[in-house]
Amino acid sequence: MGLLLGALILISAWHVHCSPSCPPGDRDLGRCLPATEDKGKCVDNVLGYCNDLPYTKTIFPNALDQQSRGEIEFSAEYILLSVIDNLLQGECNPDLRIVGCAILAPRCEKNKIVKPCRRVCEMLKKNCRPAFDAIDMSWPYFLDCDRFFVGEEEGCHDPLVKLRANVEITPDELVVPENPTTFIQFVHHSYTEMVRIMKKTAARCSQISKTYSIGRSFEGKELLVIEFSANPGKHEMLKPEFRYIGNMHGNEVAGRELLIYLAQYLCSEYLLGNSRIQTLINTTRIHFLPSMNPDGYEHAAEEGAGYNGWTNGRLNAQNIDLNRNFPDLTSEVHKIIRMPFARLDHMPIPELYWDGKVAPETKSVMKWMRSIPFVLSSSLHGGDLVVSYPYDFSKHPLEEKMFSPTPDEKVFKMLAKTYVAAHPIMSDKSISRCGGNFVSKGGIINGAEWYSFSGGMPDFSYLHTNCFELTLELGCDKFPTEDELYSIWQNNKESLLSLIEMVHRGIKGIVKDEYGNPIKNARISVKGIRHDITTGEDGDYFRLLIPGIYIVSAEAFGYSKVTKRITLPAKMVKAGRVDFVLKRVEVKNRKFPKVIPEDIYDRFDPLDRFDPHAHHGGAEPSEGEETTRDREMPWWWSYFSMLGHNRPTWLLKVDSN
Repeated sequence: MGLLLGALILISAWHVHCSPSCPPGDRDLGRCLPATEDKGKCVDNVLGYCNDLPYTKTIFPNALDQQSRGEIEFSAEYILLSVIDNLLQGECNPDLRIVGCAILAPRCEKNKIVKPCRRVCEMLKKNCRPAFDAIDMSWPYFLDCDRFFVGEEEGCHDPLVKLRANVEITPDELVVPENPTTFIQFVHHSYTEMVRIMKKTAARCSQISKTYSIGRSFEGKELLVIEFSANPGKHEMLKPEFRYIGNMHGNEVAGRELLIYLAQYLCSEYLLGNSRIQTLINTTRIHFLPSMNPDGYEHAAEEGAGYNGWTNGRLNAQNIDLNRNFPDLTSEVHKIIRMPFARLDHMPIPELYWDGKVAPETKSVMKWMRSIPFVLSSSLHGGDLVVSYPYDFSKHPLEEKMFSPTPDEKVFKMLAKTYVAAHPIMSDKSISRCGGNFVSKGGIINGAEWYSFSGGMPDFSYLHTNCFELTLELGCDKFPTEDELYSIWQNNKESLLSLIEMVHRGIKGIVKDEYGNPIKNARISVKGIRHDITTGEDGDYFRLLIPGIYIVSAEAFGYSKVTKRITLPAKMVKAGRVDFVLKRVEVKNRKFPKVIPEDIYDRFDPLDRFDPHAHHGGAEPSEGEETTRDREMPWWWSYFSMLGHNRPTWLLKVDSN
């Protein structure tokens, strides 16, 4: 961050020295006008932070009456756009910067400004205003939707057009033939092709499917999800939620393609009347994120299938390994596991986590995990042929290959074995094949016993949410050629379906009070398994378990604890129904060692509210300025210290009291 600020100061100082001077306040009085011969002509856009606009020509003065490149680059508006990603911790990146650039470097056609569309601004403000409120910053004046933007009828342009995959689905493409078939092209798909197929599939099966975005990659590509459900778009009580995530490492592409194929398969087979698929979709809400790292994929695809190495495109556009970028909760578990009342589930995100570099893809997936009560998940990788399960981080920091099981070791092994049993190669006993070194372990392995790493998504999912997550390594070739894709599909199709069906194992139910009101965040405990799950908004819960006899309890802050004895049969095909009714109790002198009031717990749950710079204190005053005023300023005020008295007071929130 210090290097970034230093570079901004040097660049800005150079431009001030080399550009015509304009004393503070003179511009507002109209005293800094450009030469007549330069006014109103289209010129090349050379602004460094605005070089990815969907046009190349701009004009001076711009919409803010800034007269030159030098004046723009030393303006508070431009500096704000250059550091906005740091300030908002990746939120609204890069949409906000690009829309702001459309004002500072407006589109020029025939020596006239073409203004950006008001609808783009309004949508941006709706989505991004909360991020500004979170850091106590006012919405920038130059993003005033009524003042600097116009409607379509006035000939506006969309500055975000390059960020969107422009997909138009024709009515003919949605016509279902009298005798429909499941036809899948087993080819690699670019980002645009992937989005097209997902949207076409969702439109063709609109009664059971829809697409939605959970955020954007660092380079601005939408992280697009397709879901399947009898009632797409909402959680239904007692219907479990399942997710698959592919292409977390951009050069591991088999999972990406399998999810594109599987989405088409589910749609077509549902329309064909396949009873298994219809039952699956009618009883489950299923989500596929085919590409968590679309930027890395594009880099890997440049070399072509079959030629990609083990690292090219693995990381995102920030050079971050997304499967090492999640909060490390596992090391904390290893520290506190001997404490009898320590919580080993629904652990808060450590505040120190936000001091590091958090990829927008990572943050988007974490918010996705928070917004939907997922029960079971799997991420699809490549490089070997095995199913691994948490913990991925060793219980001893100096041991790279140490068996480190979770309290749900038996459940994870059941889930992993289900995938292997349906996979013809994973279940093959030959040790000379890809993945043959895992034959002695049945094709599955505890992640830390394989190799230990921190910051992985499966550990975070298990320790922060209700969701159990596996890692599927789908082959030794990370970027297979197209002639291999059909056999990869054939080998994995049944396994992929079988794992989704496993979301219906264990127990499920509703926790209510004596008046029939659902109780949110009640804790479901299983005796002998030190990992609880919690109820959702409707009071419903899902607890994955293997067959056996269990003592199950439900408790919530301010309510009595209820315990039941249950038996799950050996040939379990659906979750057993176990409901609870809790009565209100006096909590004044009652201790709840495992149940923490929601308002207290939320204070330490910072994904949506945490200010990563709040503990840094106020900004240091510039030389010659009054210190009292700066001590009262928000932490981000120091980003504009190079501007002296011209710092952007328009970003400060005005106290209405």
